[in-house]
Amino acid sequence: MSKFAITGGARGIGLALRDLLISEGHDVLTIDLSEGDVSADLSNSIGRKKAIDAIKKWAPEGLKGYIPCAGLPPVATPIEKIPSVNFFSAIETVESLQALLSMDAGSALLVASNSAPMLPHDHPFVVGCLAGDEEKSIAQIKSIGDGHIAYVGSKRALAMWMRRNVVYYAKLGIRLNAIAPGITQTDLTKQVYDDPKLGQAMKDFEKSVPSGGAATPDKIASAMNFMLGESARFIYGAVFFVDGGSDAMLRPEHF
Repeated sequence: MSKFAITGGARGIGLALRDLLISEGHDVLTIDLSEGDVSADLSNSIGRKKAIDAIKKWAPEGLKGYIPCAGLPPVATPIEKIPSVNFFSAIETVESLQALLSMDAGSALLVASNSAPMLPHDHPFVVGCLAGDEEKSIAQIKSIGDGHIAYVGSKRALAMWMRRNVVYYAKLGIRLNAIAPGITQTDLTKQVYDDPKLGQAMKDFEKSVPSGGAATPDKIASAMNFMLGESARFIYGAVFFVDGGSDAMLRPEHF
């Protein structure tokens, strides 16, 4: 029996992963905004500290897996919370849990997106996030005023941070990887569908998915469970697209 901690574990993909891990006999601690085992607002340092302290108290002898699954969609308001939750909270919590993950030869699985490649790696917002200055990144995205850039850029930066840190974490005995879901039937996706600006484009894109439409959360959770398990023991630094073939459709020359 191993211990796993999940942020955003009270609904959607995080909840599906929680249920799957528990069904396999593991202990799971969930952190969410207003539900879960621990309630914490990960958009600010106070909430992040609360989550980190709770995980350390719960798993003093080590953590087999940490999954920062909490995230905000491109229609979230205020816009500055998008990078704070999607990128900065994920990085801060992973860094703070290094010792626990190292104790149990654990794995940190980040949640990127198949939309991340839509923004160039050298976009100023992506570069700003990777520089680690949260206040500056918040000011930058407020001036840009585009929720799509905030979402895609934060997910691009997250995947790039993972790739840049694989070697360092491997030396600590920790595997770093990222899952890149496509359109998935969650409450957050419904918020985008209901948006007057982005909703129709999302609905149209769903129709183009090669597999025939959006995934259910359990399909993403199954892939995540594999990435966290012993069968993936030699997988480091992978961005694992679980999107029904959308990335291959849009970027057939990339692999």
